[in-house]
Amino acid sequence: MLALSNALGFFTAGVRKLDYAYYSVAGPGFWLFAVTYLAVSSAIIIILLRKLQTLQRLHQARVKALLWATGILIAFGCNDILPILGFNTYPFTKVAIFPFGSAAAIFYGIIVGYSVLQHHLLDIHVTLGKAAAHAVRLLFLFLIGLLLLLLLTVFRPGEFTPFTFFGSLVVLMASALVASTFFPRLFGKGEESLEQRILSDRYGDRFEYHDKVRSFLQEVQFYNNPDLLLNDLDALFVKTIRVRNYQIILLDESTHVFATSRGHPKMPPTQLPELRADSPIFQLFQNTTASYLAFNLAYIMPGETEMEREARQLLKRFEPEFCFPFFSGDEPFGLLLIGEKTSGTAYTPNDLLLLTRLVKNLSLILNQIRLKKQVLLAEELELLGRMSRGMAHDLNNLLTPVSTFLQMTRETVNGNTDEANELLPTCLRNVGTIQAYVKDALFFSQNHTVQVAPASLDQLIQKVIDLAEPKLKRRQMRAELPDYPLTMIEMDSVLMQRCLGNIISNAIDASAPGSAIRLELQRLATTEAGREWVRISIIDHGEGISRENLQRLSSAYFTTKDSGDENRGFGLGLAICRKIVHQHGGNLNIASEEKKGTTVTVDLPVRFAQTGLPPALALEEAA
Repeated sequence: MLALSNALGFFTAGVRKLDYAYYSVAGPGFWLFAVTYLAVSSAIIIILLRKLQTLQRLHQARVKALLWATGILIAFGCNDILPILGFNTYPFTKVAIFPFGSAAAIFYGIIVGYSVLQHHLLDIHVTLGKAAAHAVRLLFLFLIGLLLLLLLTVFRPGEFTPFTFFGSLVVLMASALVASTFFPRLFGKGEESLEQRILSDRYGDRFEYHDKVRSFLQEVQFYNNPDLLLNDLDALFVKTIRVRNYQIILLDESTHVFATSRGHPKMPPTQLPELRADSPIFQLFQNTTASYLAFNLAYIMPGETEMEREARQLLKRFEPEFCFPFFSGDEPFGLLLIGEKTSGTAYTPNDLLLLTRLVKNLSLILNQIRLKKQVLLAEELELLGRMSRGMAHDLNNLLTPVSTFLQMTRETVNGNTDEANELLPTCLRNVGTIQAYVKDALFFSQNHTVQVAPASLDQLIQKVIDLAEPKLKRRQMRAELPDYPLTMIEMDSVLMQRCLGNIISNAIDASAPGSAIRLELQRLATTEAGREWVRISIIDHGEGISRENLQRLSSAYFTTKDSGDENRGFGLGLAICRKIVHQHGGNLNIASEEKKGTTVTVDLPVRFAQTGLPPALALEEAA
């Protein structure tokens, strides 16, 4: 319609010449256009300003960029309209009006392009190669130099010839090329870029910590102690990046439950049974290519999926800004939750890139440390086994003639002396105790072949309780076992009966006469691909175990039974139990508080995984 109106003189009434250019003469339609232009552009500015006050910090940066770009375009556009409306000079001055429309378009493109790179404007992510990034920077300098030279020619037109104008541009580009070659840090090729230095003047120490994060990334591969690694990581988050809060959540190998491992502010480790391998947060990372999940509205683009909503709701209580996953292959084993900065400044794309790289490196190192601990455990069991085997064989060889002689002596003495009748039973009983120890030591030291077959776990538990009934009656105790549905798993029933029997016997010994022990059987959520788990809990309300002894309880040859009679333990019972559980690919865990009792949990896979290696060594070989 505007094009057709040009032929009728409605929009453009004619043409007039000024000293430096030809301009249209406004017709009635152009005045209508000018009023509409001012109304629409003013409305745009007002809408953006109002929106700016209600947005989060990161979106504010995006809208500010649009305000600058749009404001410049409107201002320069109004400048170019003035001569068409009949103004030869700027109002209240004698300065001739110069057309800036092309400069406005250039500035609009530069500001929007910068915002796309720096603030993810319109959610556009741009990745440039080194050569392309260098060319963009040179072009940026060229455009700025061109604009400044054009302004100089306006105010001092007689001072410039075509040679001096274009010669100045050539000198500018040559200087930029030389500077980028011999001073690469000015162009972002070195450790710190010019853009970051410019921005750091405005935002303080916004980029101060980037070098420290990069340095930590280079050193993280040399850590082999998880405590030292997490301590240095804590210092990096709290003192360098200065986050208000963070949490590291890791999978507890002994309980197959995710729990808080390290965080700021410090809090006691807390189990998170609601967080599982099939939780929405892990499914989100497994089903998408996302390297993190944002929780703050400032970083969330419209279109939240149901899985994202559930994932955010699951971890909402930790008040994170971002969540990063730890993976070992396709298996998740932890999360890193990062809170906002204490300064209140937003995380930049460069921040998120560094954090993503940091989490990937941490995943590798933490997984290696996790596997190394399991391998060391297997090696410890093997070493103790070899020691037990040698000791047991030596003791057995020494005891055999002693036991034979005592039995022959008992038959020869035949009650002739009171001393012999008193000492011989004690000697025989002590020899029997030592032989029982030798039997346990041999069992612990030998690699028994696990005879796996499907069996009912609930029926096995009932059988173990029936066998322990005489001991329960002697101590006037009872066993509480709620009714459970049939639970079939693949296991060696003989070995598992010995394991559970030993644990129940310990619970009876630790409990006061007249009390009760409770057994619980429950199914656990799937924590590994294609594997289901069950948990057996043996709970007593005895004296409990001190924290110092609890750490040593599963070690071979450590015992708290020091009564001095035949019931005294040799410290192999729980070590044997742990070995049996590990042979089934499971985990044994002990939780206890003094004066409050003890809970022993045995986690077993429903289906036995035949690897031919101890669990830890099998994991190492798979890795």
